[in-house]
Amino acid sequence: MDLIRIIIAILLPPLGVFLQVGFGGHFWLNILLTLLGYIPGIVHAVWVIAKK
Repeated sequence: MDLIRIIIAILLPPLGVFLQVGFGGHFWLNILLTLLGYIPGIVHAVWVIAKK
């Protein structure tokens, strides 16, 4: 299941974070990082998914 979330996180980082933690602080931080740059959003999303 984590592999599918990581693939989703690469394609659409906020969705991957949402599937892992829901509407929390990590989700909103990932939205901000993705808006500032796509790569930071991906890195954060993969980190959140791998951490849990």
